[in-house]
Amino acid sequence: MEKAGENATASWIFGRNAVLEAFRSGRTIDRLYILDGCQDGAVKTILKEAKKQGSTVQFTDKARLDKLSHEGKHQGVAAQAAACEYTALEDILASAAQKGEDPFLILLDSIEDPHNLGAVIRTANLAGAHGVIIPKRHAVGLTGTVAKVSAGAVYYTPVAKVANLAQTIKELKKQGVWFACADMDGEPMYRRDMTGAIGLVIGNEGAGVGRLVKESCDFTVSIPMTGAIGSLNASVAAGVLAYEIVRQRQWQ
Repeated sequence: MEKAGENATASWIFGRNAVLEAFRSGRTIDRLYILDGCQDGAVKTILKEAKKQGSTVQFTDKARLDKLSHEGKHQGVAAQAAACEYTALEDILASAAQKGEDPFLILLDSIEDPHNLGAVIRTANLAGAHGVIIPKRHAVGLTGTVAKVSAGAVYYTPVAKVANLAQTIKELKKQGVWFACADMDGEPMYRRDMTGAIGLVIGNEGAGVGRLVKESCDFTVSIPMTGAIGSLNASVAAGVLAYEIVRQRQWQ
């Protein structure tokens, strides 16, 4: 879902030849928008390239493509390029191993607001997390807005994009990583041991962590709150919990 104001800073590519060449040059394309009903040879070639790269494809109407391109010169094709390259999950784990540190990962389940993603990446960098993991679908990618809000941290903090967050958690558990899921009904964070190899899972701004992802985690943790408002912003919650992990790592 495109967020207000994001179009002004995201890196957009319009037109069939331009989009195809972007794919062939190796540029990372987060999302590909195709006009409903387009099935000609050029579009099929673009779709093949998108499948190779694992880009999210969305078929849409002419009105939306016109709005994205402003002038309507899109030939039925628009692509949103990532502000920087994604990192392989294996490389994030290898980086932690090279430093002689237990992996500290932050996983985001369907975060849609680029401001939240950018803020989490900034926090991850300052808290010493080895990387951030996001899903390919139903989530914002590394747009220009994300890069700006991260204050440049996106260029120093590895971000991996995975097809299935729940499955990724299961695979990482085999490698000794424990997973703490942020949940309002979880055990207070101060009572939980979050030292060692840890993955912190933060949910969608409205729905929270999805059922399958939550069930894949080892335990749930909550942030003590006494105010009248029901919950914290996703990026703020990530910051509070991340620094509880930092505290436990350094002083326990």
